[in-house]
Amino acid sequence: MLVNLKEILEIAEREKNAVGMFNATGFDSLQAIVSAAEELDRPVILAHAEVHNKYNDIDMVGPAMIAVAKKSKVPVCVHLDHGVSEDMVYRALRLGFTSVMIDASALPYEKNLELTAEITKIAHAMGVSVEAELGRLVTGEAGSGESVAGKAEDFYTDPEEAAAFCKKTNIDALAVAFGTAHGFYTAQPKLDFSVVKSCAEATGLPLVMHGGSGVSEEGFKKAIKNGIRKINYYSYMSKAGYLAAKAEIAKSESGYLHDVEYAAMRAMKEDVKTAIKIFSE
Repeated sequence: MLVNLKEILEIAEREKNAVGMFNATGFDSLQAIVSAAEELDRPVILAHAEVHNKYNDIDMVGPAMIAVAKKSKVPVCVHLDHGVSEDMVYRALRLGFTSVMIDASALPYEKNLELTAEITKIAHAMGVSVEAELGRLVTGEAGSGESVAGKAEDFYTDPEEAAAFCKKTNIDALAVAFGTAHGFYTAQPKLDFSVVKSCAEATGLPLVMHGGSGVSEEGFKKAIKNGIRKINYYSYMSKAGYLAAKAEIAKSESGYLHDVEYAAMRAMKEDVKTAIKIFSE
């Protein structure tokens, strides 16, 4: 069942839990994500990140994501994750994505607000939900170790600024910065849950956690308790697939890529199931 982000987050708000968003970088991960959600009978957000477009172009993988969502037995939102260019956002809208994230968080506040408001007006006219970001994670979206200068707390979302931003842009969900990071963690992150609580109270909107992979189960539960309703999770799902593929290559001499892809798919599915269970409690 294909739904938009606003609809799927209403489920999370009603149940006081969070919906997982998982990036599909190929047909193996696409199958892993949706089959995991169906097996657990839980809603899920299926995403294509602009940074992953070089691996699978949105014009090819997007229609497949939408088709799978429509056939799914559970609510599925098809979402553009971290759309940093207007071109990518408009491509997602034309393809029929039911949610887009316009990530202008690297721009000055006023520019972020102006662009986000413009995208939101267009998307809402098409029945599409919009997520935006205020504040920044200290690592880039690619999660490959690149970072911006400064301490994590220098980039935390300001609740008062967030309230004004959400009111003026009319977005449906806000990604907030409170200590998480993209990619793999070398140490347990120090999360400031008071930022989440203050932003939730100030905006009245569902909040989004980026950099979810690697956060402890306790950290997820505290974030959800304070207002997080969408959790972005990719790196450790991908790592599970990578390790399974590596093991399959080491033990098998079949020579067939599909054997490796199938092993990766099964491992990613189990990792997604574990994440969904934690987010749904």
